[in-house]
Amino acid sequence: MWTPAGRGRWHGRALRLWAAATARRGPPESGPAPTRAAAAAAGTPRSPDGPADRKEKIDMSRFSVENTRNFSIIAHVDHGKSTLADRLLELTGTIDKTKNNKQVLDKLQVERERGITVKAQTASLFYNCEGKQYLLNLIDTPGHVDFSYEVSRSLSACQGVLLVVDANEGIQAQTVANFFLAFEAQLSIIPVINKIDLKNADPERVEKQIEKVFDIPRNESIKISAKLGTNVERVLQAVIERIPPPKVHRKNSLKALVFDSTFDQYRGVIANVALFDGMVSKGDKIVSAHTKKTYEVNEVGVLNPNEQPTHKLYAGQVGYLIAGMKDVTEAQIGDTLYLHKQPVEPLPGFKSAKPMVFAGMYPIDQSEYNNLKSAVEKLTINDSSVTVHRDSSLALGAGWRLGFLGLLHMEVFNQRLEQEYNASVILTTPTVPYKAVLSSAKLIKEYREKEITIINPAQFPDKSKVTEYLEPVVLGTIITPDEYIGKVMMLCQARRAVQKNMMYIDQNRVMLKYLFPLNEIVVDFYDSLKSLSSGYASFDYEDAGYQTAELVKMDILLNGNIVEELVTIVHKDKAHSVGKIICERLKDSLPRQLFEIAIQAAIGSKIIARETVKAYRKNVLAKCYGGDITRKMKLLKRQAEGKKKLRKIGNIEVPKDAFIKVLRTQSDK
Repeated sequence: MWTPAGRGRWHGRALRLWAAATARRGPPESGPAPTRAAAAAAGTPRSPDGPADRKEKIDMSRFSVENTRNFSIIAHVDHGKSTLADRLLELTGTIDKTKNNKQVLDKLQVERERGITVKAQTASLFYNCEGKQYLLNLIDTPGHVDFSYEVSRSLSACQGVLLVVDANEGIQAQTVANFFLAFEAQLSIIPVINKIDLKNADPERVEKQIEKVFDIPRNESIKISAKLGTNVERVLQAVIERIPPPKVHRKNSLKALVFDSTFDQYRGVIANVALFDGMVSKGDKIVSAHTKKTYEVNEVGVLNPNEQPTHKLYAGQVGYLIAGMKDVTEAQIGDTLYLHKQPVEPLPGFKSAKPMVFAGMYPIDQSEYNNLKSAVEKLTINDSSVTVHRDSSLALGAGWRLGFLGLLHMEVFNQRLEQEYNASVILTTPTVPYKAVLSSAKLIKEYREKEITIINPAQFPDKSKVTEYLEPVVLGTIITPDEYIGKVMMLCQARRAVQKNMMYIDQNRVMLKYLFPLNEIVVDFYDSLKSLSSGYASFDYEDAGYQTAELVKMDILLNGNIVEELVTIVHKDKAHSVGKIICERLKDSLPRQLFEIAIQAAIGSKIIARETVKAYRKNVLAKCYGGDITRKMKLLKRQAEGKKKLRKIGNIEVPKDAFIKVLRTQSDK
């Protein structure tokens, strides 16, 4: 009874071993299959997706610190970062050369739909140069101002950058901002002039701009066409020659920086790490400096550009690490990981992102609250620049107050929630964080600080309680052709901006610096700037603190009752126009009732705008065919009294679809 079972099990195992050996040997006539190392040495492109590739691990010890380079690609929006990354991946044999290689590193659906990079992506390239095998760790970064936090985090894992500039458009606002991020981090900067194949390209003009604005000699610029692959080989050689290897010590204890992370529902948190000291391998026990929790490493590897497991990761290398972190709060970006019982001095980490825009987020149906909560938690792991505070509303129920780096950031976050987690939400009007300086000692004791930050307009304190209000300001950089200077200046003045500087970067391009109140640019400034400059002007901004302002809280009333969700904070000079717009939109959105609805915008007790939704009216005179006028007047008077009584006892409930309509269209003003 026991013998056949044991024999069967042994026989099955033997068959499996024989099959595995045959697979390794290959068919008799085909000869031995080349190993991965031999394929890499021969320069054969390989696909990282096959199951065999997943099992066979790369030996990372053969890449010494001297032969390792960590670099990022930074540029303005649409200057060709992702296209250059595609060519570098093809050139090093990381991916097969096909016509379908477009935005290979842009893995999110929202990135492919919008044609922009939202998340910084890492790829490890193996490159043979002058008989030496080099490991090049490339990080492709976003170009839009709303995702500058991704850029600053990526630079912490690098020793140099490729600064890509469009040969047609020249230096733009985000080019300047990204250059200074890299300059402050003391990284080697290699200027790359892209799109030289375009008909209107003028690389010599761009070289002069780079020399004038960034003080980089002309002969250091590399002229390429990433689309056609022209001169891209020179970029790789420049990376090896001009970017220094990382300054690390492999003999020291492990010290790793978590610079990004994603959540996988089966494997938990996947942390992207840059190793500054030591090494890490599967089975090691590591400790988080932030939470002090201990984990066992389940898998380490490099991104090639998909996950490729390795035996170990060594200091100076960039890769991923899975250690069974199941809770979304455990993977803090900027955290330091070290070996158990071998504590190290934590790395400085990252300065936390400062939210520029706040908006309320509520589930369309309250029964979806828990699912949405889980989705928001998982998405904030991948996008650490979003801040989350619990909030609730009488009309919309339980929700959150979320802080974003800008309006595009808010739209992308909302789109990712819908696409990746199938969650539909209501987003309220975006507002900016204001501050109020309290007047009395009693209030200071109550709030425990003299200066309070207001992120929800409903909590805006009364003027009698404060000495002054403060609004956030930003230093904006606008680069525009000189023919549009007049229009751009008029737009800036209409937005209460103060000019700080003006500089010609060549014969026909001007760089303007303005101090803007943040709430004036947060909604539609970028669109207005693009439309009046025929799309040629570019805009970038950085935080510049707070300034005193005459702010007022504007309430929206329906038949005398305040609607909390529509309360807004506006500048005193713009209160009337903003109130009128909201009242008009509400009038179009609210359903008619049997009684009249008065929609009013008020500052304190003063009404500044009003619209009226007319009542449904039954024709009470239909049965009167002539006769005395007093009979008709009596019927109309009785109807008016009934309407008056209805208005007193009638309760107006603003339907959710009306809220959604008003809140969504308010940003289009």
